[in-house]
Amino acid sequence: MQDVADRAKVSKSAVSLAYNDPRKLSETTLGNIRAAAAELGYSQDPAARMLRRRRTDSLGLLLPQQLDRVLENPYYTLFMQGIGQVCQREGFTLLLAPPLRGSMLRAIPYAAVDGFIVCGLEFDRGEVTALQQRGVPFVLVDSEDHDGVSSVDIDDGAAMEEVVDYLVGLGHRRFTFVAFETDAEGGPASWRGAVRQRLDGAMRGLRKAGIDLSDDGIEVVEAPNTRAGGASAFRRAWGASPRPTAVVAFSDILAVGVLDGAREAGVSVPAQLSVSGFDDLIEAGWTRPALTTVRQPIVSKGRLAAEYLVEAIAASEGTSVDAHRRRLSTALLVRDSTGPAASA
Repeated sequence: MQDVADRAKVSKSAVSLAYNDPRKLSETTLGNIRAAAAELGYSQDPAARMLRRRRTDSLGLLLPQQLDRVLENPYYTLFMQGIGQVCQREGFTLLLAPPLRGSMLRAIPYAAVDGFIVCGLEFDRGEVTALQQRGVPFVLVDSEDHDGVSSVDIDDGAAMEEVVDYLVGLGHRRFTFVAFETDAEGGPASWRGAVRQRLDGAMRGLRKAGIDLSDDGIEVVEAPNTRAGGASAFRRAWGASPRPTAVVAFSDILAVGVLDGAREAGVSVPAQLSVSGFDDLIEAGWTRPALTTVRQPIVSKGRLAAEYLVEAIAASEGTSVDAHRRRLSTALLVRDSTGPAASA
């Protein structure tokens, strides 16, 4: 920096401003400094800059799955689109932090970020405590509530109950529910977070029709939250006796996989089997037949989480802000993949 200052005939602090707050310099001075830096081949050392400022200007997205699984699911593309809108506006970059050796908790110390968006934390295994102890700002998305922590979610249970109510109204009484995999051992009884809420909503819808989760013709299966996972779940459901008349997938990517499996098996949707999803990905309107699903505002969810995190980072530097608790609305979109229950 001193070499650049000498070449441009300015102070060292002016060189610092050129890289950190150029608005405080005239265009002429800024141009001279940049020209001198180019002649000398100077560039900032990002690690040294982060150490000096104690800031990375990066937001971390703490993910519940490994990157290969995350990138298979278009949900995260939309979610990161919302985060990206805020990053671009506020001058942040985005760092993806998948579980380290299977643990979200282990990933926290290795991510050089100013704060975390914690996504899909089914229950706190120490992540919240670790972030609070380290003084790292964070926002929870689709996770359990914690006092004093900003969060963004939807009413998963009510949305799933609406799906089941609709299908029961079409005469369906035999269901296979395809849930995305969890880390919990012990099956559905041990589920937490969004997957638990969706299953509870489904159970409420069934009970109104006098159906219990343990009844013959009702099955709950777990599958990797991928298209291949949905296809595998279909094969299991169609091999059961009695066969379901409706498959209710807990995500659109699973539902698209179910449609793949049905097509490969020559099963007509919805004449022989109704299929529904959850999310309303762009792909949901492209499938044949078009997918009945629950629309949730995924881009808005990412954008709000990032905005709340930027506020929390500012609060950690002395600006006072209150924690936000935001629950976004959903809507059932009825398309062509569902219809009256097939006769026995």
